[in-house]
Amino acid sequence: MKESVVGVTFPVPKRFLDRILDGGKTVFVKPSTLRVKPGMKVVFYASREGQAWLGEAEVESVEFFNSVEGIIGKYEEELFLTPKELREYERERAKWHSRGRRPKPWMVLRLKNIRKYPKPVKPPRFIAVSGRYIKEKEYKEILRKSEL
Repeated sequence: MKESVVGVTFPVPKRFLDRILDGGKTVFVKPSTLRVKPGMKVVFYASREGQAWLGEAEVESVEFFNSVEGIIGKYEEELFLTPKELREYERERAKWHSRGRRPKPWMVLRLKNIRKYPKPVKPPRFIAVSGRYIKEKEYKEILRKSEL
């Protein structure tokens, strides 16, 4: 029997992640690398300092944008990044584009049911910048280890 994908995980520097888990920000944005649908879980991995899953949210909606200005115009107050930080992210991203390849669109996830885990959970393996899918068995193990 094939195990179903219940969510995704993305690495986020802890200082930005705190804005979602503690600061009430409800819109997460990153270049589109995985197929995310409403109802899926996003399990947030604190990159750099911490290096653990610290919490999760449910995806309420998914939108795609070709420019950060459209995102800022629509979601500025709800974004987990400031407009200045998002513009800087776009400049950094432009440096890594391969010649002749179109950049991936920006994926914007509106989040709901955000919750911080009582206990951080170390993943069994590295989480790449592109993120990865989380299957049902792994998700249940994350919840168990987080003491939820």
